[in-house]
Amino acid sequence: MVKGYLLIKLVPGLESSALSQIRAIPGVTDLNLVFGGWDAIATAEVKSLFELSRIIVGEVRSVQGVQDTSTLVQGEL
Repeated sequence: MVKGYLLIKLVPGLESSALSQIRAIPGVTDLNLVFGGWDAIATAEVKSLFELSRIIVGEVRSVQGVQDTSTLVQGEL
């Protein structure tokens, strides 16, 4: 299982719509609005790094209102 944390910047005025669309993406297990350098943090859990890439590039970044993303992939020691 691959777990990723997606840091998301949103376009002002489109936050509510964008968050609703992101929540509906299969594989996104959690989504929180935050304040600071990023506007939201989503958690995605999928079977492979390829699936995580597909969610980020093919789904999250195509949501109207998403301005920028940065992804952190969970690691294990």
